[in-house]
Amino acid sequence: MPKIKTRKAVAKRFKVTSKKKVLRRRSNQNHFNARQTSDKKREKRTDQIVEGKTAKNILQDINCL
Repeated sequence: MPKIKTRKAVAKRFKVTSKKKVLRRRSNQNHFNARQTSDKKREKRTDQIVEGKTAKNILQDINCL
């Protein structure tokens, strides 16, 4: 039986920690940031944890299960 291929688009967008937590970047940080408050900009610089079924599906796509 052949190996299961990793979905490269998913692997580039998400990071998996050593304890199998899935992290993603926050959205809407490309441009038009001058009008946002410093609190909002600082919040967007941190990664967000993906939870639930979505995280399980991502782990399957990256072959971490």
